[in-house]
Amino acid sequence: MDISCKTAELFASYRSDVQAELKKIINRSPLPVRNILRYHMGWQDESGYYCQRKCGKFIRSTLCFLSCQAVGGDATQISPIAAALELVHNFSLIHDDIQDGSEKRHGRPTVWRLWGQSQAINAGDLMFALAYLALVKLKENSIRDDEIIHSVRLLSEACQELCEGQNLDIEYEDRLDITVEGYLNMIRKKTAALIAASTSLGAYLGEGDDKVPYFHQFGEALGTAYQIRDDILGIWGTKESTGKSVGDDIRQRKKTLPVVYALRNSNSEDKVRLEKFYSQRSIQGEDISTVAGILVGSGARDYAQNLAEQYYRQALERLEASGVESVRQTPLKEVAYFLVERDC
Repeated sequence: MDISCKTAELFASYRSDVQAELKKIINRSPLPVRNILRYHMGWQDESGYYCQRKCGKFIRSTLCFLSCQAVGGDATQISPIAAALELVHNFSLIHDDIQDGSEKRHGRPTVWRLWGQSQAINAGDLMFALAYLALVKLKENSIRDDEIIHSVRLLSEACQELCEGQNLDIEYEDRLDITVEGYLNMIRKKTAALIAASTSLGAYLGEGDDKVPYFHQFGEALGTAYQIRDDILGIWGTKESTGKSVGDDIRQRKKTLPVVYALRNSNSEDKVRLEKFYSQRSIQGEDISTVAGILVGSGARDYAQNLAEQYYRQALERLEASGVESVRQTPLKEVAYFLVERDC
């Protein structure tokens, strides 16, 4: 069995556990707002009828479980924290879709497109609140009060960074002077912080206190590599693999790493053309191919992939430095490889 098949099985096995926990949390109330959450999670359609759609990879919860097991902990005890991580992630997606004006997610209309921005904001807020109620459920699994309080702190710090990163992302929308360093700082906060919280919380609740700094660094580097790979797929990924139209990020004028790099490293003529394209309200038709060509010509695609692999190697170095038994590191390494080399 190749590594991609093994990793797919890993995600599937943990996804079912977390889905069960999420359904307990979300389905506790029959109020209409919960229907919005169930729709977003892929459990029902917009009319309220049951459906079963795959919505997301459950990366954060899987990394949390694997980190707990890596330090010798019992992953069955930490389902509530894994659910909390997914709730925070999905709260951010609902709000992100509003802020980006995204009309589709996983091939379906986004929450705000169906229920309006006000209801979508409210639904996202509820997701966030439910994440902290999920943390309280750790008490039922014999997790100590001081461990729960520390878990709340770690998750809150990650949420703070996520919001700071989103602030930078919005600020960068109308700027053409973004540096690579500034962009990396933004994705470290917006994406990598929650992934770092996932790995460090797993290690912490697995009683691996002395390992937590290493697992945090592992998650942060991996989260950065993951987002850079996502940037590459947003421009050069195929619709068959990603479910998105080719060049979707170009169409939406997203200032992802390849664009940031090209704006600073293209020849003067191409730089002027890029600045013109990214000053428009949208980029359409043949202009998408033109922009993609400029990005490749500047070396942006190769630069981004090399940087993703550099962060991936850094992640593995931090994991190995933790001193965790090699055989226990293997599942985490397999997931890390998948996240950086994936085409979906």
